[in-house]
Amino acid sequence: MHPFIHLKVHTEYSIGNSVIRVDQLLRRVVELKMPAVALTDEVNLFALIKFYRGAISKGIKPIIGAELKVIEKKEIFYLSVLCQNQVGFHHLIQLLSRAYVNKTYQHEQACVQWKWLIALKEGLIILSGGQQGDVGQALLQNRNSLAKKRLLQWIEHFPDRFYLELHRTHRDREEEYTYSAIKLALTYNIPVVSTNDVRFLYQEDFEAYDTRVCIQKRCLLNDSNRICNYSDQQYLKSTEEMQELFSDIPEALENTMEIAKRCNVQISLNKVFVPKFPVPVFQTEEGVFCAQSKKGLAQRIDQSRINREYMERLEIEIDVITKMGLAGYFLIVADFVAWAKKNKIPVGPGRGSGAGSLVAYALGITELDPLEHELLFERFLNLERVSMPDFDVDFCMEKRDLVIDYVMKRYGYDAVAQIITYGTMAARAVLRDVGRVLGLPYGYIDKIAKLVPFELGMTLKKALRQEKILEKRYTEDDEVKNLIDLAMKLEGLVRNTGKHAGGVVISPTKLTDFVPLYAEPNSNHVVTQFDKDDIEVVGLVKFDFLGLRTLTIIKWAVQSINIRRKSKKEPALDISSISLEDKTTYDLLKSCATTAIFQLESRGMKELIRRLQPDNFSDIMALVALFRPGPLQSGMVDTFISCKHGERNVQYLHPDLKPILQLTYGVILYQEQVMQIAQVLSGYSLGAADVLRHAMGKKKPKEMAKQREIFIKGSISRGINANLANQLFNLMEKFSGYGFNKSHSAAYALITYQTAWLKAHYPAEFMAAVLSSDMDNTDKIINLIKECRDMDLTLLSPSINHGKYFFIVNIHGQIEYGLGAIKGVGESAISHIASCRETTGEFKGLFDLCYRVDLKKIGRRVLEPLIKSGAMDTFGVSRASLVRSLSKALRLAEQKNHNILLGQSDLFDNELDTKSCDNYEKVPEWNDNERLRMEKETLGFYISGHPLQAYEKEIKTIGAIPVNRLVTYSLKKNFAVIVGMVLEIRNLITRSGGRMAILIFEDQTGTIEVTVFSNLYKEIKNEVLEKNTILVVRGIVKKDNFSGRLKIIAHFICTLDEVRTRAKRILIRLTTEEEINQLLISFPTAIDKHPKGSCLILFIYQGKTVSTESLFGRTWHVKPSTELLNHLNQLYGKGKIELEY
Repeated sequence: MHPFIHLKVHTEYSIGNSVIRVDQLLRRVVELKMPAVALTDEVNLFALIKFYRGAISKGIKPIIGAELKVIEKKEIFYLSVLCQNQVGFHHLIQLLSRAYVNKTYQHEQACVQWKWLIALKEGLIILSGGQQGDVGQALLQNRNSLAKKRLLQWIEHFPDRFYLELHRTHRDREEEYTYSAIKLALTYNIPVVSTNDVRFLYQEDFEAYDTRVCIQKRCLLNDSNRICNYSDQQYLKSTEEMQELFSDIPEALENTMEIAKRCNVQISLNKVFVPKFPVPVFQTEEGVFCAQSKKGLAQRIDQSRINREYMERLEIEIDVITKMGLAGYFLIVADFVAWAKKNKIPVGPGRGSGAGSLVAYALGITELDPLEHELLFERFLNLERVSMPDFDVDFCMEKRDLVIDYVMKRYGYDAVAQIITYGTMAARAVLRDVGRVLGLPYGYIDKIAKLVPFELGMTLKKALRQEKILEKRYTEDDEVKNLIDLAMKLEGLVRNTGKHAGGVVISPTKLTDFVPLYAEPNSNHVVTQFDKDDIEVVGLVKFDFLGLRTLTIIKWAVQSINIRRKSKKEPALDISSISLEDKTTYDLLKSCATTAIFQLESRGMKELIRRLQPDNFSDIMALVALFRPGPLQSGMVDTFISCKHGERNVQYLHPDLKPILQLTYGVILYQEQVMQIAQVLSGYSLGAADVLRHAMGKKKPKEMAKQREIFIKGSISRGINANLANQLFNLMEKFSGYGFNKSHSAAYALITYQTAWLKAHYPAEFMAAVLSSDMDNTDKIINLIKECRDMDLTLLSPSINHGKYFFIVNIHGQIEYGLGAIKGVGESAISHIASCRETTGEFKGLFDLCYRVDLKKIGRRVLEPLIKSGAMDTFGVSRASLVRSLSKALRLAEQKNHNILLGQSDLFDNELDTKSCDNYEKVPEWNDNERLRMEKETLGFYISGHPLQAYEKEIKTIGAIPVNRLVTYSLKKNFAVIVGMVLEIRNLITRSGGRMAILIFEDQTGTIEVTVFSNLYKEIKNEVLEKNTILVVRGIVKKDNFSGRLKIIAHFICTLDEVRTRAKRILIRLTTEEEINQLLISFPTAIDKHPKGSCLILFIYQGKTVSTESLFGRTWHVKPSTELLNHLNQLYGKGKIELEY
């Protein structure tokens, strides 16, 4: 029996060319009792660490390799390289990195140059690539002398490390190649090796693999013209199957084991490699770190406040940091934070447990005095729980990349890179992908995909359990079942690569000493081939440069405020110096007007604020800690609030708990409080207390029993009886699961407070900044515009003569609409228009505008959306006329520019300009519906009116109540009828598995929330509950417990058309003889085009001297549909047609 090892295996990280998941591969290798397996993904080592660790944990020998695409002159071929030793491993890393960094691409796949491979040949074993290798290609082309020449080249450079690779996977010309390769091997005494070019685990996985390939190549499964260079035999075959295939060439099997024995690479894991901070000659990192920490503290805190407590705390932190070898790490973070601040790039006050470090505060990394806010350093770092510190630093979104560029220049481009991420095939997307390659109609796939709930972490299995309609389709429709079954096999596989939002790795030497590098074909951004988890496993230190949108908002708002203050000769606002005890700010918070305020925007949070009524900074810190499922469900929140308002007495199990829990009204809210209790009541050091906190969070029974014993023993030694000590431990254990990081709460509470302060004192500037930051999100813009109206701020319509790219505040305190929020209009185009306007004055009209701008930058694609949005209404010409005249204006502008270029500009041109400026095409104005439709298309909402305006009379006839009158109406009656448009829909799953929805409903007077419970939801057709549908709702008016606003619990919902079927009569009101004549001529034909029904038609004539009524006979009874009413309005004019119920 000849042993066999798979030496050519591709995983899902050969993106689009395998469906093997690493963990499943290793489980299968164990089942097949194979002692080793190789990883040879296509031109990458993405999966290496996951594969290596998994293999070691399962007792499998991991063989490290990759399939390379090699280019020599113009020839391209494939081969596999396996790492024989550490030297070979580092050479493979360099080869792969160079292929991406040097942009050596062919068909969007990185290539390794032959000369690089020869230069870095030591420690590498080569498998020839079979038919796709350079030798194999020559053999199949009957170029035997070329095959011989290439073979001898390989032997020269890789003596006893080159193997001719043989496959038997039923692919074209395989046996022809095998015969020629064996003949060549015998002639030159070259070893052969068998592989199976594995792409899937089991033979039955072939369909899933075939589908994945088609998704990647964007072709149909049933396309008879597609090229398939693979077969259903490329699965992970057993030793017995491979023995049967190669029974005639046993050496090919034996050599797999021989190669496996030769490949011995060990990867260093979990050893930390901290990057070095550059220090002056004859100085050490530790010395510089210590000096800067002490100097920084003296600069940050008034000398009168630096007491023994501060100095002792600083010394303790310095001692821990230097003992852990992290002085350089702190200096690096302090350096890039200082650079950002020096270059006016806003930096967050802190994030995570790092805000608890006094050294971080002294070095300028954080902005909160940890002693003032009782924050603990040991929660961040201590010698008793050794772990790498993790400073997540928030930067303004606008210029975060500049900080990363600075770090790259400072420490070297070869030592700094961002970190890769992997996108996966998520539930909805994979259904669409599979449906597309199966050739199913788009509409059919779309309906199935939309049945998958849109929730984070949703899977197809969960969707089938939750969504009854989807489950029914799955069990009753074979086509749907096939679609979902196939999609489930691909769900979760790697789809693409990306770049981590903020992860940056700094290496003490070249990055390629530790990790391979990667770059997309069309990108200059180099990233590591290992993701953030694997980066940490190989010991590299990750720095998080996170972009926080709120910092950008604060920056923009303060810039705008300071322009205004400068015009009034007032000193500039420094947001970091505002008082944390401002009554106006707390009044705003208490009123729950927290839309756009950092962390406090959600409905649930507003309800918590309404109950809590925060009136100090500690309360703001507590809000975020309290607003989580654990505290909300445990009763902690109720206790906290009732104790704060004096409705319940604060109780402490022991007097020493009072100073620890006083600010949180006796509730253990923060993890740091657990640590302090252990320190004060049981004598733990803060480092040991952090170990206790960590153990409580993990809930490991053995560790918890050990900690309980230590705690009780320590408490007894401090005079606390065993029973009380046990109670205290139980209390800590209970609340530790809900505890929040106090350092993080404090740092983020500061940002929350700053945004609240800005909204309270400079509402226009703040809202303009918020609107600017969300310009790409139409739904948010709609809500923010509503908030501006609720705040009585004036938001002007878009204007080509006043607007800039962003929303700005003018000298009158009004918000000018940001032209960048108009769909299809880019920043460079708007900047150019604004520049022309500022240089030569406001535009007089469309023709003037076209003459003055650079038509290479500004064309129809920019100008048309500007017209449709109303941005050119300032010219006093109808939008319809402007759109129709646009071609002419562009043509004349091009003609003028051409004349100027040829030096033919003269007085005649000036005369032409003057005439053409008034020479707009005469066309009818757009009707209201058309105008509003164009606004919706370009702005995402209606700005000059509302679609319901056309139905005002009809809505009154139905007896609908305007939303803004529901407050007074609900005092008299429970039930109300409203008519409006659906702005938003949130589909939810109830606990019993049914579906319900929450609608944001709008009429011309305001918005209201409508709840549709599952019993009604089941009765409503899918197309009824869609955005922008006009609906009639009858339901109970209630006050929402969360927001304090009114909402409606729907009992009945239908469309306006459905209500119209109940109309008794259509009234046609006419006032002139011409209209009567028109009626007599057109009425019969008009009515014949529409369905018959039971609704009567009454004609009413009200002339100057005569009035009459006439009821049309049964022949003319109709069904009053929207189409019929629109037709009648078109024939007889607006306001002439009414419905009577």
